[in-house]
Parts: sequence; C-alpha cells; structure tokens
Amino acid sequence: MKPARPKTVQYRRRRTLKTNYSKRLNLLLSGKPRLIVRSTNTQILAQVATFSPQGDVIAAAVAGKDLRQLGWNYSCKNMPAAYLTGLLIGKKAMKKGVNECILDTGNVTPLHKSRLYAFLKGVVDAGLDIPHNDEKEIFPSDERISGKHIVAFAQLPQGKSGLQHAQYLKSKALPEKITEQFLLIKKKING
Repeated sequence: MKPARPKTVQYRRRRTLKTNYSKRLNLLLSGKPRLIVRSTNTQILAQVATFSPQGDVIAAAVAGKDLRQLGWNYSCKNMPAAYLTGLLIGKKAMKKGVNECILDTGNVTPLHKSRLYAFLKGVVDAGLDIPHNDEKEIFPSDERISGKHIVAFAQLPQGKSGLQHAQYLKSKALPEKITEQFLLIKKKING
C-alpha cells in the first residue's frame, strides 16, 4: 500500500476562480497583445496588455466611466456604452501603435449578441485587427447598439412604481434621447 500523497495547493487566483491559467497561457502563446475586457456592476473595463516576465505592460486602458468626460449621461454598462467603450479603447490602442490584438474575456463565456460582442464591434469599427467570426449573427443589431431598444422600452406605460428609469431621470438624462447622445459621442470619439 502506497502512502497517501499530500495535496498540492492551487494558486490563489485559481482557487478564487479569478484566473484560468491554461486559457491565459494559450492567449500568451499567440504572441499578440491581449485586449482584456471585464464587466463590473457599473461599467465596462478594457486594457491592451503585452506580456513581460516582470508583469504585463499596459499599452492603453479605458473604463466605461471615461465616457462621462465626453458627455455620456447614461449607464456605463449598457449595450451602447459597451460599444462606445470598445470604440474608445480601439482608437487609443491605434494611437499607441497597436494594430492587432487577441480578445481576452477572462472566465466569461461570450454569448452571441451580448454586450461583450457590442464591445468587440466597437473595437473592430475603430480599426483594430482582432480575430473573430465575421458572420453578422454574433454581433448585436445596429438598432440595439445605438440604444433604440431602450427608447422603445421608455415609451411603454410605466408600472405602479414608475422607477424603471429613475437613475436616468435623476441625472436629467431622458431615455428617449439615448440614440441622439450615442451618435454624438461616437462622432466625438471618431474625431
């Protein structure tokens, strides 16, 4: 009978499900800079990072809250904000000389027509070369990206509470004007 082998303790980030090291290794082996995208409860975060043995070197970084400086008064985590954040990080990365990246979604599994693909469409529209499926079925429609679904929902009769758009109304941002605001911010980013 063999003696029991002591259990090996996994890395802390693997134990807490923050890092999938096999997926990270496959991304690093590509040799391309990684476009890291993460979603929080309040915004979309994006970074362009290149590997270095001393630690990742960040070439460009954008948070969804950066849209506020451009005049965005709406949520920084909805579909139009995800697209605009992608467009902004794409433009910043191009200015830093990064022309191609590989998408790093972390532990999130991308779903077709989701905010993650709206973000990716913004990056691709900015001119950054990212390997992806060119079929139109993965990206959300242009109507959803521009926020027309939010306008349609805002025009429905409010329920008993009437609080569906309380945050927008508190910041004096009318949900009916989100499409106009989206086009204005997109024009500012494209310069």
